[in-house]
Amino acid sequence: MKTTYDEAVKLFKMKRWDSALATFQEAETSTFNAEQKAELAYYFGLCYTKLERFNDALVYLEQFVSDDKRSLRSCQCRLTLAYIYMNTKRPKMAEFELEHLLKSGFKSAQIYTMLGFAAWTQNQEKEAIERYEKALELDLNNSTALNSLGYILVETGKDIPRGLELCKRAVEKHPGSAVYMDSLGWAYYKSGELVEARTWLRRALSIAPRQREISGHMKALVDKAS
Repeated sequence: MKTTYDEAVKLFKMKRWDSALATFQEAETSTFNAEQKAELAYYFGLCYTKLERFNDALVYLEQFVSDDKRSLRSCQCRLTLAYIYMNTKRPKMAEFELEHLLKSGFKSAQIYTMLGFAAWTQNQEKEAIERYEKALELDLNNSTALNSLGYILVETGKDIPRGLELCKRAVEKHPGSAVYMDSLGWAYYKSGELVEARTWLRRALSIAPRQREISGHMKALVDKAS
């Protein structure tokens, strides 16, 4: 016989996060054993994350990884914790979760790109570059690593030609991304190619007109061209 809990799991798999969460809350779970309670925490944590209720998500995800330390679900939850900590401006906490995954034998381009971003937000340029390079060693076509490493090389002036090429490759992978268009436009700006810079920054602004970093790059371009 299908239970309310089963229905909640079904709604979760259908990505109906609000409905899944409400149904989990209605389910009879008083007789759940430890394993079932851990699974419930897993679903609550991911539902809250999808709904961007990050403080609620943290409670359940931390509970799950404390109870289940080695499964693939635990790996997923630690990645999610890192994502939440980055979004709530706690990069050191994000690094803790990601480093734990590496020490446990989980290595992926995604982990290294997140570590790269955590380092960059803390003004650790060298560490950020090293981590994005490692991500590309694992996945040569990882668009996040291509864009992020390209932007850093351009922004810091360490290798503008290579940075420009990496940004081009990121846009080729995801031609509709305003973030990648912005990076490419900024790379052209740093290369002194102002016409190309204007083209790509305009395209980025048309997609994300309220994105402050893109607006800032366009202002810098306009000021230099005037």
